[in-house]
Amino acid sequence: MAKPAVLTHPESLKRPAGPSEYAKDPVNAALSKAEKIALYTKMARIRHFEQRCIRIYQQGKIGGFLHLYVGQEAVAAGTISLLGKNDHLITGYRDHGHGLMVGMGMNECMAELTGRVTGCSQGKGGSMHYFAPDKNYWGGHGIVGGQAPLGTGLAYAVKYMGLKGSCLVYMGDGAVNQGAVHEAYNLASLWDLPVIFVVENNGYSMGTSQERSTAHPGCLAKRAEGYNMAWDVINGHDVYEVRAKTAIALKRAHEESKPTVLEIFTYRYFGHSMADPDKTYRDKEEIKEYREKKDPVLAFEQELLREKVLTPELSQKINEEAMAEADKAAIFADESPDPTVADITKHIYWEEDNRGPKTTSRGTIIFE
Repeated sequence: MAKPAVLTHPESLKRPAGPSEYAKDPVNAALSKAEKIALYTKMARIRHFEQRCIRIYQQGKIGGFLHLYVGQEAVAAGTISLLGKNDHLITGYRDHGHGLMVGMGMNECMAELTGRVTGCSQGKGGSMHYFAPDKNYWGGHGIVGGQAPLGTGLAYAVKYMGLKGSCLVYMGDGAVNQGAVHEAYNLASLWDLPVIFVVENNGYSMGTSQERSTAHPGCLAKRAEGYNMAWDVINGHDVYEVRAKTAIALKRAHEESKPTVLEIFTYRYFGHSMADPDKTYRDKEEIKEYREKKDPVLAFEQELLREKVLTPELSQKINEEAMAEADKAAIFADESPDPTVADITKHIYWEEDNRGPKTTSRGTIIFE
């Protein structure tokens, strides 16, 4: 059997987590003590929610796929924490972390995983299709790269309406090879749209390493040069760096209506999905090294301890409360009802617009 390919990131991004050089960046220095603790709390909630999901999946209560965000928390936390009322976001199927960051509750998120009617998509979407338009969150999408044109359209709408806003389009490193993504890049640049393409590069497209699947000059973001777009690369375990560099892209979108590609180097601790045994294509030592040296939740915890913003006691309390919240969400999902047969025809585009089809005397259905 061939030896698993070794994950390679640019040399400048391989250093272990330590004191962040971006802690004093204006966008981070402006954070109050309470805001920093809140940011850490949100990262901890994502981590414990996802870990609780593992047990539920293993119990056979989650049907379909389950793509976990464990190890990538700083990406969603760092980018979404900067967004304002006219900023939107859309992502692929690894969407739980983004949903929790925008303010979705654990109950509706857990219930969606188990297919219950109390879920955010009434149990019809499952893990890959979280949705909260009231929070400017236009969902997870199961089609690889399919969210890129949709997010570009959202950015077009923001510009068309004369609003000072943007759309963040999240995708994995595998999605950048999809034609739809390149079409979106082209239109975003051609029409000067306020869109930020966030490539969450965890190194593996399903079970294939980036080195085996993608022709690239050291980083994927550099492809933006072919579309005359600005780009940058970011350490995805450093939430301060994520915030600092995302803030630059947001300013460009808000003030210049210009697109950006951000490649954020991160890592997933589990398989592509829970259906992926993850035993053949990457080295266990690689996973262990990232956990020990770059874990984003632990790295931010250590950062806040150094700043004397956080104490070990408060950290323990935050994590215990997050675990308890995830446990309660699991109970809520268990006790929630399944959708009924009649629910299958609810929330369909035409019916929502017309409140049901009309029938002639001959029994013919008329769609108006």
